[in-house]
Amino acid sequence: VQLQASGGGLVQAGGSLRLACVVSGRDLNRYDMAWFRQAPGKEREFVARLGRSGNRPYLSDAVKGRFTISRDNAKNTVYLQMNSLKPEDTAVYSCAADGPPYQILSYIRDYQGYDYWGRGTLVTVSS
Repeated sequence: VQLQASGGGLVQAGGSLRLACVVSGRDLNRYDMAWFRQAPGKEREFVARLGRSGNRPYLSDAVKGRFTISRDNAKNTVYLQMNSLKPEDTAVYSCAADGPPYQILSYIRDYQGYDYWGRGTLVTVSS
């Protein structure tokens, strides 16, 4: 299984970006999908997660109300729509896939429980 994230770039504060993560090798509907981010000098941080059927979205408090996670299983693609971006959103964003057995709710923010990772895409938000 391979994951490829794209869509990062440089944007001004208040702007928007949409990240995409294309999954190849297996059908996307086998996996719960998540986005994590890592800013320079900081720990990897959970951003969002979406269940296999596109229900049960979970977002971190830091991005709730600004970011939306969605998926198109027919296109094997997961998206992260990021609005009202802030300089503190600057980070490398990576997508991750969780296959069976699936993480229980208590552990979905733990990056160690994910089975596959894509190379990240850099998001830089200028003030």
